[in-house]
Amino acid sequence: MELIKKDTWVEIEQIVLTPEERAPSLPEDTRKVPYVLRVSGFLLEDAKIGHETCIKTIIGRELNGILLVVNPGYSHSFGDTIPELLMIGMEGGL
Repeated sequence: MELIKKDTWVEIEQIVLTPEERAPSLPEDTRKVPYVLRVSGFLLEDAKIGHETCIKTIIGRELNGILLVVNPGYSHSFGDTIPELLMIGMEGGL
């Protein structure tokens, strides 16, 4: 397993609430899984994927968690463009 060097940009996962700590009012399938935080930052020590480590975020917070990804990117989107919505508020034209 490759050692990831200190100061590398990474993503960690931290369990915020275990299933037992989650609110009883949640749907059962949601209640069964932990509530997790995924956050990116710079490694404060050499570490391996899947092992616990500590990072420092861009705003200076230090957090511990399981190392998931090296140089994480963004894969979310707001979906496909809906042409009809582009003109809302532009009734006078371009």
